[in-house]
Amino acid sequence: MTVSKRLAEKKVAKFEKNITKRGTGPMPPKKTFDPEQFVIILFAVLMVASFIFQMVRMAIYGGIFDVDGLGFGEAAF
Repeated sequence: MTVSKRLAEKKVAKFEKNITKRGTGPMPPKKTFDPEQFVIILFAVLMVASFIFQMVRMAIYGGIFDVDGLGFGEAAF
């Protein structure tokens, strides 16, 4: 099936007209953090930091007992 030259030119013109309109729509809103997301992220960061702090403290003092200097040793547990 052959396409007439007039019909082909009409399709090309329609396509080119669409090309110039592309991207001129409204921009999507910027992604912002909701307060709930911020609290969850803060909680996760605090948990990881606490874990790392405990691991460093255990590595320095050699265990989990009598770290605070309260006099509770292994015999109390």
